[in-house]
Amino acid sequence: MRVLLCGGAGYIGTHVALAFADRGDTVGILDDFSSGLRTNVAPTSLLFEGSIMDQKILSETLAQGWDVVVHLAAFKAAGESMLDPAKYARNNISGSLNLIQACIAHGVEKFILSSSAAVYGEPEYLPIDEQHPTRPENYYGYTKLAIEENLAWFARLKGLKYVSLRYFNAAGYDENGRMTGLERNPANLIPVVMEVASGLREKIEIFGDDYPTEDGTGVRDYVHVTDLAVAHVQAAQHLQEGNDSLVVNLGSEHGLSVRQILDSARKITGREIPEEIVARRPGDPAKLVASSAYAKQTLGWRATKSDVDSIIASTWRVYEANARKIG
Repeated sequence: MRVLLCGGAGYIGTHVALAFADRGDTVGILDDFSSGLRTNVAPTSLLFEGSIMDQKILSETLAQGWDVVVHLAAFKAAGESMLDPAKYARNNISGSLNLIQACIAHGVEKFILSSSAAVYGEPEYLPIDEQHPTRPENYYGYTKLAIEENLAWFARLKGLKYVSLRYFNAAGYDENGRMTGLERNPANLIPVVMEVASGLREKIEIFGDDYPTEDGTGVRDYVHVTDLAVAHVQAAQHLQEGNDSLVVNLGSEHGLSVRQILDSARKITGREIPEEIVARRPGDPAKLVASSAYAKQTLGWRATKSDVDSIIASTWRVYEANARKIG
């Protein structure tokens, strides 16, 4: 299979590239390196440098002939999206339409979208399944929903087949040590914990320890990035076999609390990791957990590496190695 990964030099994209390459597929990567890392691009990948905003680059790249296109080239910082929505509208919505139109123009009929649980907004019930109302609470989440809605229209009008993968919280690194570069400007809990363990930050702030959860800290559904990568391969196979378009959740189906993550990180790193309890953040729900039953049913997908120790250990290996280089 010939697979083009747009945004394939990013944190998730490079792991997706590994999963396809491990099967023997031909992998192309289109990336402008605004956030992606050259050091994490496998030398066996075909590299095309450019943006999904550049229609000429898109046309030249899509003309190379691909069986499946995977779209991972969206901006993803929820907070930034609320401050600069125009930036997210241009890249995430207009850029995605450029990519979809280029696929159709060059006869690529199979499309996989890196989507997000941010499309759901505040949970009305748990676990969250695909029938849950979609009411995004940040502009980033809205852009993902808008891309999904456009895919549904192009599927109906132009025969495009697609799978939209709604990730919960991606975490971890390749367990075989093939990723050496760290994700740029991470804002999620686990990278922040790793930065404290590495001495790059003084302490971790815990936003509230009085939630109605087992240990009082917030609970989120973390899914190992390698599990996510495998889902892209299964989605591509689903489309190659002529099956219908899908929208599916990808989560571990078990939540991890802030306290559980800290406990695991202290055990695995052997570092103290100072903490400070601060006020809750407005709008933070106590618990977010996915149902991935539909992904199991349609793709045969299961999260097999998403236990807390596997996530923390694979992340620490990369952070520790980078800390040694700096030191």
